[in-house]
Amino acid sequence: MTKAWVAGTGMVPFQKPGAAAPYDAMAGEAVRLALADAGIAYDDVQQAYAGFVYGDSTAGQRALYGVGMTGIPIVNVNNNCSTGSTALWLARQAIGCGAADCVLVVGFEQMKPGAIGTVFDDRPSPFDRFDEACRELVADAHDVPLALRYFGGAGREHMQRYGTGLATFAEIRAKASRHAEHNPLAIFRRVVTAQEVLADRAVWPGVMTRLMACPPTCGAAAAVLVSEAWVRSRGRGGMVAIRAQALTTDTPSTFGSRSMMKLVGYDMARAAAAQAYASAGIGPEDIDVCELHDCFAHNELISYEALGLCPEGGAEAFVLSGANTYGGKVVTNPSGGLLSKGHPLGATGVAQCHELVQQLRGTAGVRQVEGARLGLQHNVGLGGACVVTIYEAG
Repeated sequence: MTKAWVAGTGMVPFQKPGAAAPYDAMAGEAVRLALADAGIAYDDVQQAYAGFVYGDSTAGQRALYGVGMTGIPIVNVNNNCSTGSTALWLARQAIGCGAADCVLVVGFEQMKPGAIGTVFDDRPSPFDRFDEACRELVADAHDVPLALRYFGGAGREHMQRYGTGLATFAEIRAKASRHAEHNPLAIFRRVVTAQEVLADRAVWPGVMTRLMACPPTCGAAAAVLVSEAWVRSRGRGGMVAIRAQALTTDTPSTFGSRSMMKLVGYDMARAAAAQAYASAGIGPEDIDVCELHDCFAHNELISYEALGLCPEGGAEAFVLSGANTYGGKVVTNPSGGLLSKGHPLGATGVAQCHELVQQLRGTAGVRQVEGARLGLQHNVGLGGACVVTIYEAG
């Protein structure tokens, strides 16, 4: 397969539900920013992939028709919280197999306040088996909202297995806030201390406080992917290569292991990372900067181990040593991550791409990771899918 390059990215500021523009306006603005960053017109785009989770069919067409109507294929993508990176994966496949030389990806989400709910309650839910396993494994927390039960349960399993302290999750949340302070596109830019995180309202006593969970968010991000032939013909600099990428789904261990960590995607992430490292010919020790799926502080901690950034059981030491921030082993979520930047489901994976492209170009300003050459993106969705992408400075 031919190599795919990211020629341009764009992103609008993430905002609270009710404060943002409608999804088509957000998406249109992100696309225009990405096209301008790539130095191309919409007429140059040969295919488009539009990712969203909560929206009507062909919302991608509604979002893109405001930018242009050129008759190109537009594919609508929904893979839960991994939607944006799944759209990137599809675009890279189109580039890699020679079906197109210039492909647009846009992810967007217009969310409502409060916890995510079921829309179609008159048919089998794709989460039935997951919910049943969660009820069995976390039988003592039926009063805790379901999403918190999933990821809090995974974090509690790590606490019970390895002696991880609640304060370690608070340190992760505090780190996210320090990184987001310098990101003008993040929804939360106020710095909080680990002590403030611990003192916040307990949503699951002894397991999670409110600040350890990401907020419902509206937003959009876009990226332009191009082929090597396109790069040679245009001769532009400042592009970032996709060196490797893997998409995985659940295996029998998700349910058979009776592990909350595996129920929320630990094995999917580990498998996707292993495939991506092997394809890239590198190891986790080579990664300089990482944008991973920290929908909860607990998921960030277990993802360190799934991605091989530290040994199994070593995540607490990894955090407390400062290995996950500037001056450490690998700067994790310099954007502020989902915890502080926000998590508009369909946009998240593309927003992660946007941040890593800035980092590998050396244009991230105050957030810049010095000397960054290799970046890793981890984006997971329950139900389930996980995408791990390795980017390389051009």
